Amino acid sequence: MPIPRILLEQIKQIIPPLNGTLHKGQSGRVGVLGGALDYTGAPFFAAMSALRFGADLSHVICSPTAAGAIKSFSPDLIVHPMLREDSSPADVKPELNSLLSRLHVLIIGPGLGREPYMQNFAKLALTLARERGMFLVLDADALLLVGKELDLIKGYRRAVLTPNVVEFTRLSENVGVDPSTPPDKRAEVISRELGGVAILQKGAKDIIAIDTTGESADTEKSSLKDEPKEKTKEAVEIDVEGGLKRCGGQGDILSGAVGTFLAFGKCYEDGAFGDGKIAASRMPLIAAVAGSIVTRHTSRRAFQKQGRGLVTQDMLGEIGTSFSEVFGEDSQGGDRGKL
Repeated sequence: MPIPRILLEQIKQIIPPLNGTLHKGQSGRVGVLGGALDYTGAPFFAAMSALRFGADLSHVICSPTAAGAIKSFSPDLIVHPMLREDSSPADVKPELNSLLSRLHVLIIGPGLGREPYMQNFAKLALTLARERGMFLVLDADALLLVGKELDLIKGYRRAVLTPNVVEFTRLSENVGVDPSTPPDKRAEVISRELGGVAILQKGAKDIIAIDTTGESADTEKSSLKDEPKEKTKEAVEIDVEGGLKRCGGQGDILSGAVGTFLAFGKCYEDGAFGDGKIAASRMPLIAAVAGSIVTRHTSRRAFQKQGRGLVTQDMLGEIGTSFSEVFGEDSQGGDRGKL
């Protein structure tokens, strides 16, 4: 299915220009909440891919048990080991809230795990982020959290959920999707029941859907007060060829990609660049489509080089070239500044 041209043009409009006019931070400040004793790779891949996709700063909010490993993976990441098992959400709230005030987007889920204390911190972060009107990406075990408490995300139209096959099935059951619903329409149903939250259904073909025609859609809850309470319904199928090897961590790179484009969108919304004509309510769909396209392209490039031996680390080095091939050389500053 061809991607609408207007959508591709909107993606290009929210990509920060590389022309020397922006200062540090105006191309996106990304946060990733996740990382505990057993999971250090997932938050690293999400946060590091955000930098590779073009964000200026990338923070990891994690447990002290994961911080050392994540710091050792790259000096480019800013690591905050504030999620202590012996601390309560009330203890962590002031420090976490202060950090969120400096971010454009929060990705919750990579390496989160299911330990009660990490789930509680994720719930706190989600609540604080909503209060601030932040863009959100929810993946992995953050989807388990919202599946149990749908009101945590219902009606919040600045969020993108990125379920894989198993997570999508579980979320469909949580929401109450009729089993007779055609498979390619279920993402739209979930979005409608959750009040217009963007759904990126990962699969052989990714499906991105937004449906704000349900009763739960609320622009005010989503800090979209200046926008009309429009009723929209849109689905985009991404059939860009990806790599043939599916290994752990590729979904985390997708989360980082979607989060980065949401950060771009927030900078655009705040007036750092661009003409401001694209509505903030449009950003989740734009970011999900852009993230899906460029991640699949990156996966294909890495697979062409590594074949069966592909690991997720191989994808990081292909992101810059893939970005240029998908969105054009101008998105990477053209020939300016290159040796």
